[in-house]
Amino acid sequence: MRLKEQIKNDIKEAMRAKETAKRDTLRNIQAAIKQIEVDERRELGDADVEAILMKYAKQREDAKVQFAEGGRDDLVAKEEAELALIKTYLPEPMDDTELESILKEVIASVGAQSMKDMGKVMGAAKSTIGSRADGGRINVMVKKLLS
Repeated sequence: MRLKEQIKNDIKEAMRAKETAKRDTLRNIQAAIKQIEVDERRELGDADVEAILMKYAKQREDAKVQFAEGGRDDLVAKEEAELALIKTYLPEPMDDTELESILKEVIASVGAQSMKDMGKVMGAAKSTIGSRADGGRINVMVKKLLS
């Protein structure tokens, strides 16, 4: 089942089970998907939906940090619950050793020698790795390998 269809079905199940937090989170994700489909006039595939989910998860992480700094434990718990739900739709993240081995292959394939080639490596790495690692982790690892 495609990811977009799975989210739609899970919204229906959450409505039947009266799980309002799950329903609302999934509706927000579905709204973001529809917004991009309308704006770009195209049907989104699973990779596109995963990118939207990664962006939404990053927003939840940032909000959680800000709420924790503000002492709002109730909102921190809400963000953690949304984050846990989002992660069920994302593929399993890579560990550091797997990420490093893939990045070494990418660096060799693009012929990168120094930090000047960082852009080429990052572009190829993002397309190879997809949503299994976020850009920040990839960036740090590439800098380590190129220096």
